[in-house]
Amino acid sequence: MANQKGGVGKTTTAVNVGACLAEAGERVLLVDLDPQANATSGLGMRANGASTHDLLDGTPLSALVRPTAFPNLDVVMGKSSLAAAAVELSSREGGERYLSEALGGSLDPYSFVFLDCPPSFGPLTVNALAAAGRTIVPVQAEYYALEGLSQLLGTINLVKARLNPELAVAGILLTMADRRTRLSAEVESELRKHFGNLVFTTTVPRSVRLAEAPSHGLPAIAYDRRSAGAEAYWKVAMELVERS
Repeated sequence: MANQKGGVGKTTTAVNVGACLAEAGERVLLVDLDPQANATSGLGMRANGASTHDLLDGTPLSALVRPTAFPNLDVVMGKSSLAAAAVELSSREGGERYLSEALGGSLDPYSFVFLDCPPSFGPLTVNALAAAGRTIVPVQAEYYALEGLSQLLGTINLVKARLNPELAVAGILLTMADRRTRLSAEVESELRKHFGNLVFTTTVPRSVRLAEAPSHGLPAIAYDRRSAGAEAYWKVAMELVERS
């Protein structure tokens, strides 16, 4: 999940799509690469102990994976020390590939592995893009979100050319949409006009229940599965499977 902008729904998407796929019977791993560790707390886990910082420092993945309270859903927790890890990576030779090497050959038990990136184009996001097969780009239904999207896709193509020829965009996901407003409709129209089938058919609406769920350490489907946000993320998860 990548976007240089904050507050666009990267973590919400990672947690909720992961939880939906896990409930559907898929084995899912969520790797929290954000120093804010919101994906970790959003799954009811405490951001202490072993973390993705240790993963980038050479600790085997198997020693860092933790089961969550949700069957089939595991996590490698984030931690504030990841901010220091970003500085360390930028000074290391070949620092862009540390995550790819750390994950290599260790993911067989999982059908899906989600890498939740911080809101920047720093070393942690570059490591995630160098390791990923595909990228989901959450985009908030606001005008300024469109301005940065071309830059983001350009960066993804640059990483593909220099570090990861297998990298592709799985899709652009419109989040926090309010169909009652003209702005949301215009943003969606522009996205679909310029990016066509690359945009997920499903849009994620603004939802109070979706916003409340992380404070309870729960994905939306566990907090209120009948909420509009939970239903939308079920559709996103199923659409992702179809795009696989």
